[in-house]
Amino acid sequence: MSKVLGFMKQVAHGLQVEGNFGTAHVYRSSLNAIIAYRGKDDFAFNEVTSEWLKGFEVYLRGRGCSWNTVSTYLRTFRAVYNRAVDLHRAPYVPHLFRSVYTGTRADHKRALCDDDMKKVFTELPQSSRISSAMRRAQELFVLMFSLRGMPFVDLVYLRKSDLRDNVITYRRRKTGRPLSVTLTSEAMVLMKKYMNRDSSSPYLFPFLESREGTKEAYREYQLALRSFNQQLMLLGELLGLGDKLSSYTAKHHTISI
Repeated sequence: MSKVLGFMKQVAHGLQVEGNFGTAHVYRSSLNAIIAYRGKDDFAFNEVTSEWLKGFEVYLRGRGCSWNTVSTYLRTFRAVYNRAVDLHRAPYVPHLFRSVYTGTRADHKRALCDDDMKKVFTELPQSSRISSAMRRAQELFVLMFSLRGMPFVDLVYLRKSDLRDNVITYRRRKTGRPLSVTLTSEAMVLMKKYMNRDSSSPYLFPFLESREGTKEAYREYQLALRSFNQQLMLLGELLGLGDKLSSYTAKHHTISI
C-alpha cells in the first residue's frame, strides 16, 4: 500500500520529466491543497473514504475556491488514485468519488457585456495613468479576440511558420486540435506591431527565449501570463470593469456571443 503524498510527488515529478509542465503544476497545486487540508504527515490510500473526500471538498469551498477549482483538485486526485489502483498500490472502492463535485460550470464572470467590450476596444487616450505595458496588454487582448478568442498560451507558443500570408494555422496546446484563423486587416496591423523582430527565434511573438518543451520555456510563459493579467487587471480598474478583465475574457466572450 503506497502513501498518498509520496505517490503524488512521484507522479508530478514524472510528468515534469516528460515535459508536461502545465499538468505537473496542476498536480503539485492539488498536492499542496491536500497537505493544507490533511497536514504534512503522509497517509495511506486506504484512509481515503467518501467522507474524507467530502471533507476536502467542504474545506476547499471554505477557503473560497470556485467550484471549477474544487473540481480540478478532485479530478486530479481521482486520476492519481486510479493510477495507484492500476498499480495495485491502492484499494479499488466503487463510486468512491460519487459524492464530490468533479464537473465543470460555466464561468459567467469571464464574459463581458457588449458595452464593456466596447470600452476595451476603444483606443486608449494619451495619459500618464496609461503605461506602455497597459496599452500593449489592451492591444494584445484585442488581437486575441480577433483571432477567434485565441487563448494566451496558444498566442505565446505560435511559431513564425504558423503564419502564411494572412492565415494562421496551429494546434491548440490544450487539446491538440488543428485550427486555422484568417486575419482581418486590423488584426494584421496589431500582429505586425508586436511580432518578433529576432530573426533567429522560431516564435512569432517575443514572449519566449527558451526551446519549446523545456522547463525554462514554461517558466517564461508563466511570467508572461502573470504580467499580461496584471496589466489587464489595471486596465479593467481604469475602465470601471472591476476584476472581470483577464486573459480568459477574450475566449469566453467569443463563446458567449
